[in-house]
Amino acid sequence: MKKIGILNSEISRVISELGHMDMIVIADAGLPIPLHVKRIDLALKEGIPSFIETVETVLQEMCVENAYLAQEMESASPTKKGELIAVLPGVPIKVITHEELKALTHQAKAVIRTGEFTSFANVVLEAGVIF
Repeated sequence: MKKIGILNSEISRVISELGHMDMIVIADAGLPIPLHVKRIDLALKEGIPSFIETVETVLQEMCVENAYLAQEMESASPTKKGELIAVLPGVPIKVITHEELKALTHQAKAVIRTGEFTSFANVVLEAGVIF
């Protein structure tokens, strides 16, 4: 049994297989997920697991070069946006429309679906390199 880090085998595998500029998405419970993209469904019930908790856990193992979030998050979920920015220190954040974010999901290696019920609580994480 794995002793430390992410215990979810699908998330651990996806992160270990990422190359430079590959993307994963951490999503609220309502974001549409393209059929051809790997869905890692963690949603158990409303709020479990939370969006921020999931982002924090993924960031422990993933080198992130850029993060993309929807501009609609500012007006619909400003508190959640602030929490997200706080857990991404030093990571450039690119604000795009929600439609552009949904388009990026088609390029993602995986979408991790959380139990988050906050509107627009989604982020696309672009992998960096550790060297």
